[in-house]
Amino acid sequence: MKKFYAFVQKEFYHIFRDTRTMMILFALPVALVIIFGYALNNDYKNIPIGVLNQSKDQTSEKLINRIIGSGYFVVEKSLEKPQDIPSAFKLGKIKLVLYFPAHFQKELYHSKKAQVQLIADASDINTAINTTSYLSGIINEFNAENAREINGGIQISTRMIFNQRLLSVYLFIPGVIALILLIISALLTSVTLAREKEMGTLELLSISPISPYMIIIGKVIPYLILSLLNSFVIILLGIFIFGLPMTGSISLLIMACFVYTVASLSLGILISTRVETQQAAMFASLVTLMMPTMLLSGFIFPIESLPLPLQVISNIIPATHFIVLIKSIMIKGAGITVIWKPFIILIGMTSLFLFVSIQSLKRNN
Repeated sequence: MKKFYAFVQKEFYHIFRDTRTMMILFALPVALVIIFGYALNNDYKNIPIGVLNQSKDQTSEKLINRIIGSGYFVVEKSLEKPQDIPSAFKLGKIKLVLYFPAHFQKELYHSKKAQVQLIADASDINTAINTTSYLSGIINEFNAENAREINGGIQISTRMIFNQRLLSVYLFIPGVIALILLIISALLTSVTLAREKEMGTLELLSISPISPYMIIIGKVIPYLILSLLNSFVIILLGIFIFGLPMTGSISLLIMACFVYTVASLSLGILISTRVETQQAAMFASLVTLMMPTMLLSGFIFPIESLPLPLQVISNIIPATHFIVLIKSIMIKGAGITVIWKPFIILIGMTSLFLFVSIQSLKRNN
């Protein structure tokens, strides 16, 4: 038994000395619980909305304050006229507009009923349905509390734009495109380069007259071409089979796919320079790329409802910005003057990933 206890003790020592095993045993479960606990949450809060108040009376201001005080909504933008609504949605900073028509208070107290309109951006169908439901509930509570003064109450009408039929493909197809491109670009690139490192062929390249820059570019180009071909196939399937609209510029869409693919490839190269085996590359890609992309990129759950630390993490995930680009170009028809920021962020990420990869390759040499 002493020999057996010594053997068990030795195994514990091996586990405790292996940082990767310790991460899997302790850090990964904690991270998964935190991410799933916050991401798999149907409670919406801090949803950015716009207000178009053409009445500007005491009752409408009272209702707006009530909505803000609920904790579910934040008034991000005040609009002046109905024509401003589509452009406000294209900017992507608001999810819903609360519209008070002129003479709202006068009609409410004299005619005993008045109408407000909830206009939602239905390109994100889950958020659109839930936010209109939450806001309708708050207005109905306001009606109940002021029933003596306003017998007819406030009548609610809803309008969905960009997705009037509330098709779920508008939500899932852009996220699926981002996820598939990430798998093809980052995961396969990291595993392939790790395999070459594991077999020793990458070391042969390091002693060749080719510079680290040329090695990186040479490794990227085949996967870039294949990934772009895949992206076009996926988008065509989304358009012709699932009915995803194409209202924006095709050249802008190609540019978005190119920038995101290069960013994903550079991320795969970065992972490969930090690991030694294919298994480690696959594990790093799955844990650091696929799961955060599915849960924290806005693919399924709204980013605004996440805690601030997870919102920060979501903003450093390339898919977060690519999904914004896909929805803005294909569904909303937005131009480069509206969506230039996600492009700049993806280009900045690509430059950073490639710089760190090249520096790591130089140190390894």
